[in-house]
Amino acid sequence: MSKLSEQKCIPCSVGTPPMEREEIQKYEKELKDDWKVVDDHHLEKKLKFKNFKEALDFTNKVGEIAEEEGHHPDIFLSWGKVELKVLTHKIDGLSESDFVFAAKVDEIDPQ
Repeated sequence: MSKLSEQKCIPCSVGTPPMEREEIQKYEKELKDDWKVVDDHHLEKKLKFKNFKEALDFTNKVGEIAEEEGHHPDIFLSWGKVELKVLTHKIDGLSESDFVFAAKVDEIDPQ
C-alpha cells in the first residue's frame, strides 16, 4: 500500500458498507497517535494553539485539503483549539478516504 497521504480521497456510493474493526485497525496504525477512532464510526483529533489566529490558520489549511479532496470534515474552531471529526457521511461510518484525509491533515505543520 502506498503512503496514505499520497493517495486521493475516492467518493463512496450509498450502500457501501462502513469499514469493519479489523480494517480500521490496519489503517489507524498509519496515522499520528493523536487521532482517535470513536466507536468504529469516526475519527477525532483535538489540537491546541497559542491563540485564535493560529487555530484559524490551521483550520483554513484543513479547509484547503477538504476542497482539494472533495472530502469535508466537521470542524470545531474556538480560541486556541480546533477539533476535527472525520467520517464518510454518505455511509455513516469510516471509509478508506477518511484515513487518507486524516493522513493529509497530519502533514500540516500545526504551529
